[in-house]
Amino acid sequence: MTRISVTVDGVQYQDDVEPRTLLVHYLREQLGKVGTVVGCDTSNCGACTVMMTGTSGRHSVKSCTVLAVQADGREVVTIEGLADMNGGADRAGRLHPMQQAFHEQHALQCGFCTPGMIMEAVDLLEANPDPTDEQIREGLEGNLCRCTGYQNIVRAVHAAAAATRGAEPEPAPEDVVPGPQP
Repeated sequence: MTRISVTVDGVQYQDDVEPRTLLVHYLREQLGKVGTVVGCDTSNCGACTVMMTGTSGRHSVKSCTVLAVQADGREVVTIEGLADMNGGADRAGRLHPMQQAFHEQHALQCGFCTPGMIMEAVDLLEANPDPTDEQIREGLEGNLCRCTGYQNIVRAVHAAAAATRGAEPEPAPEDVVPGPQP
């Protein structure tokens, strides 16, 4: 067993973990952060994406590719802590702008990919606050969704970007029906 100290969603934890324990399993099984989904366990789907501090700041990582011991001394933000990530107590009870945009733009269907997709989209906007459709699609290419057809996800990222910048999002076309797109 190895002793680690990690801050998750603003709370510091000190735990003993097996050196081979993946971060996704530590988050879910030891900390109860079940919003971080176990998808493929091979880093292909991105459902387990969380934010983690590193030497160059905070970035998204696929938590099925990170050992819990690698998170020692770092900060991790999961989908459960996202609303408080940039606002603290004044955001209590409110969704993060990306979570709100996914809801308003119908950017989810079954919801399995949603936590990882949202976390990756947040990282994308931190690097590029006003991305094009192509930049959004490229930025999310490591996260798979089998239900939505992605158009509403792209629309949600644009809406969150606009909200973050304090701009009005472009209205969704009237002929777009929520859910999968052909």
